[in-house]
Amino acid sequence: MRLLLGQLAPVPADPGRNVARLGAAVRAAPAELAIFPELFVSGYRVGDRIHGLALAADGTDPVSESLRTLARESATPVLVGAPVASAHRRGEVENSAVLFRPDGTGARQVKRYLPNFGPFEEGLAFSATDVSRPVELSGHRVGLEICYDVFFPEVARDLALGGADLLVNLSASPVTSRRLFEKLLPARAVENGLPVAYVNRVGVEDGIVFDGGSGVWDPRGEPLPLETVPAAGLGPDERLFRAEVDLGAVGRWRPFRPVLRDVTARCGSPTR
Repeated sequence: MRLLLGQLAPVPADPGRNVARLGAAVRAAPAELAIFPELFVSGYRVGDRIHGLALAADGTDPVSESLRTLARESATPVLVGAPVASAHRRGEVENSAVLFRPDGTGARQVKRYLPNFGPFEEGLAFSATDVSRPVELSGHRVGLEICYDVFFPEVARDLALGGADLLVNLSASPVTSRRLFEKLLPARAVENGLPVAYVNRVGVEDGIVFDGGSGVWDPRGEPLPLETVPAAGLGPDERLFRAEVDLGAVGRWRPFRPVLRDVTARCGSPTR
């Protein structure tokens, strides 16, 4: 599977410009899955404006329609971070990874763990979920997690036991956390026998410096080569990367490290 990693900086509280930049990236670099960072649609530090910037739970808002049109016209599935109004709790917003498929269908995963320490105040703005399920994409199953979720190995494990053959993490992680992510991401690949793709934003918002570091790891935790895609209009530290992921490697590697087989034998079949 050819992945496009959009290591970009969103414009805070300007979904129109952010979707336009996302669209330019997709058109510049055709791929089988285009991935953009956590809360890229809205920006990360937008305070109470997050409620007005949230996508509709049923996808009937103009921003969602623009992203569906982009996916259809480019024949490229688009995965992007966005605030989405809760479908179950009126007035609440969920930090979500939203997938738009070329056939007009979609899927999303809500962030499970909301950081509420240091400069992060996500617990004040968002509602979390307790459930992770892989989403269907072109005959494969993709597990989605968002930034801080990577610190909780049960998130990736739930997705792997649910049948995921690729794990994708959308992030808005600051420079101070980069070394931690560099350790955790390949560990999640190894312990689940899954390739892992990570897309982190860059830029500065409200004094927080976001540091990029996007990458892809194979099921052994080895980094895969990234191709830098030339594109006009990129700012400092912004990059478009392409990577080829062999999803068949999952079946070839797991017999050598049958972690999922052994955890299922010990704990029983997955419940979600």
